[in-house]
Amino acid sequence: MPCPVQGMRPKQCHTLIMWGVFVVGVICSAQVIAQERSTPKEALRLDDNARTSLIRAAQIWSPTDIPSLDLRVGPGGRGAFPPNAIVTCDYVEGKLHGSNRKFACAIGPDDVAKVRYGSRNREVQGAVIATRLLWALGFGADRVYPVQVRCNGCSADPWHHPERSKGEHLFAPAVIERHLDGQELEDESGKTGWSWRELDLVDERVGGATVAQRDALKLLAAFMQHTDSKREQQRLLCLPGGLRDGQCEKPFLMVHDVGLTFGRANTFNSADTASVDLDKWAATPVWKDEEVCVARLSKSLTGTLESPRISEAGRQFLADLLMQLSDRQLQDLFEVAGVNRTAEWVEAFKRKRGEIAVARCAS
Repeated sequence: MPCPVQGMRPKQCHTLIMWGVFVVGVICSAQVIAQERSTPKEALRLDDNARTSLIRAAQIWSPTDIPSLDLRVGPGGRGAFPPNAIVTCDYVEGKLHGSNRKFACAIGPDDVAKVRYGSRNREVQGAVIATRLLWALGFGADRVYPVQVRCNGCSADPWHHPERSKGEHLFAPAVIERHLDGQELEDESGKTGWSWRELDLVDERVGGATVAQRDALKLLAAFMQHTDSKREQQRLLCLPGGLRDGQCEKPFLMVHDVGLTFGRANTFNSADTASVDLDKWAATPVWKDEEVCVARLSKSLTGTLESPRISEAGRQFLADLLMQLSDRQLQDLFEVAGVNRTAEWVEAFKRKRGEIAVARCAS
């Protein structure tokens, strides 16, 4: 092989070539590792009877010390970031599924994160607000961190131009998502998630969540105007430590993708009206029929939840949780998400919370 550098001695040239081969190998290995790490852990497949049994015994809520939580900092844990941190990562080539701007980026060889980005992508803000509210109240949620992402190898718009590029780009606003820990569970056909109709299968008598907790989650979904309620937007998990000899002892149901919230639910899940629209959210009453406690939530074409009827136990359960949030916490919640008109968001939240607190349901 001719030496790529003219005038270099043969031994020096050989050393240079060998170092080049080594560096290329390291880069390729890192890319392979990143691709492997970006692939979700293989889900545990269940037959229909086993899956139904786990749903019946599933939990959806655990108590939190709401007044002590910092909604600006958000949940801690492995891979947490402070608000507006600058995170440097290497682009993992390939387009992710979905309909809004996101890409995969390797923060380290064993840490590939999903990044949502874009000043016009209101799901960036919606994901922060909704997940931190769910987390604070004790319901399952992914951890979402508002950051600035400095991406090596990204184009200026990886969603529309997913090919690897030279140099780096800074994405702000952006969020990094961390999934709730647990083993994903799927049905015999390989489908994951659960529909809201299946939430009614949960049975306290076999160790599942109470009616109050289940109705509180339904009412919270209506409160947030969670429009995209198709099955894939929920996750059925086996929580850490719950898998023994292939059997799950800690099944858990959570709402997974909540970016299309805090607007007004609509037929086609249009982000223009469904995601972080103060005027539309504030103008949408919590109740469709307050006398019988039917919450107001329009069903999308793909959705599985529509205007659920809420028990008094469920209304009271959610009201007690919401009323523990202070004005300072609400201010932090909307400020860290980066929305405009923060004070108006807080007032709208408190007014809609009040609609829940003063209502009385028949049973």
